[in-house]
Amino acid sequence: MRSDNSIHLVTAARQRHELTRAKALAALHELDRTGQPITFSTVADAAGVSRSWLYAQTDVKDEIRRLRARNQPRPTPTIPSRQQSSDQSLRQRLDIALRRNRELTDENQRLRRQLAVVLGQNRTATPHPPPHRNRITIGPC
Repeated sequence: MRSDNSIHLVTAARQRHELTRAKALAALHELDRTGQPITFSTVADAAGVSRSWLYAQTDVKDEIRRLRARNQPRPTPTIPSRQQSSDQSLRQRLDIALRRNRELTDENQRLRRQLAVVLGQNRTATPHPPPHRNRITIGPC
């Protein structure tokens, strides 16, 4: 009867697994150290393993995701925070704009009334306007 040598196969498989895992982690940390993008594809290529193997290794998969998230560029505000407007400053600018808008509306109404008076005076000064002349209509005051 033959002796059971399966222990040698199990030991070899365990060693191969640990060696592959060590290569994957070394490749992952080398990519991180050199500032290269960290994705499952880049780690798999650098380590010489398959992506599906990486996904099956929970600790390696978590480390890839952690490093990838850490290395994601953060959106930076276009204006430095010390130069951004405060709420009070924005309210003051809004108040100024509203006041200027009211002033322009009042001036516009005053000019319309003046124009209406001048056009009325021109009509009364000319007894019968020529028929080919375009008539001007003034909007609401």
